Amino acid sequence: MIIDSKVENKKIANQYKELLRISYQTLGDSDKKMIRLAFDMAVEAHSEQRRKSGEAYIFHPISVAKIVAEQIGLDATSICAALLHDVAEDTKFTLKDIEQLLGENVAKIVHGLTKISNLKKDKNISLQAENFRKMLLTLNDDVRVILIKIADRLHNMRTLGFLSVEKQAKISSETLYIYAPIAHRIGLFEIKTELEDLSLKYLEPEIYFQIKSSLSKTKDDQNLYIRNFARKISDKFKNTIINVPEFRRFRGQIIRGRHPIRVWSFRHLCSQSNMTREMDTMEPKTVEKEFKFLMNQFQSIDDDLYEKQRELE
Repeated sequence: MIIDSKVENKKIANQYKELLRISYQTLGDSDKKMIRLAFDMAVEAHSEQRRKSGEAYIFHPISVAKIVAEQIGLDATSICAALLHDVAEDTKFTLKDIEQLLGENVAKIVHGLTKISNLKKDKNISLQAENFRKMLLTLNDDVRVILIKIADRLHNMRTLGFLSVEKQAKISSETLYIYAPIAHRIGLFEIKTELEDLSLKYLEPEIYFQIKSSLSKTKDDQNLYIRNFARKISDKFKNTIINVPEFRRFRGQIIRGRHPIRVWSFRHLCSQSNMTREMDTMEPKTVEKEFKFLMNQFQSIDDDLYEKQRELE
């Protein structure tokens, strides 16, 4: 594989710029300086490493940091830790080096991530799903360790296609029974759903692509339905203290369409119960990410509009 270093370095630089741009939290000058130090260390540490896809390894920690910055919305300290999450385990740099460059907090998070990686290498530790989930959740006092580990797993799942079928199945099973439930438990619903969808893709590929094809055929209808439903909710909110754009800003979508894993789960339940009810791909869902005190009011509006829609159908 021929690598054009100039082109690759330009891509790395663009990914770094995008990382700063997409951060959910506002980054000050000191934050950007710290992230730059972490980025430079990560680039140097992984300079000789490549992934199975052939791309430079540095793209992985940058991608993990982007998930941490944008989808999870963590701070500069967490972004730095995400950039360096594999450094202490796989490169010449040590935790002491990280602490000297970026401080104790970043080093502690990286240390926690390294401990989780080492858990799987310890043959004396049971890797039964429930036991491992409990260990992950109790291993660290800092929840940022778990959040970054989930971001790491999400990017690994997104790039799983370059591994062997056996490894794809192993990692997908682990993701489905360990990481997706943890993501759900700590409130990362969108990430949890994507982890489940990607797991289904590799564990049951025929079912996954059949469902995805069915959903894509009704995509325009779903989008129209969602837009109309969102407009009705927005009109309802005009007479309340809730500002819909502000609510949407905090954690993405208020309403979304169906995901493959949800369709598969429903069909599986139907088959187990000898049910023949047709899958409803248009059912609106509400997502609670922050401000739980808003949800009761939102749910009452949602239920009211949903029941009215059902009566019309």
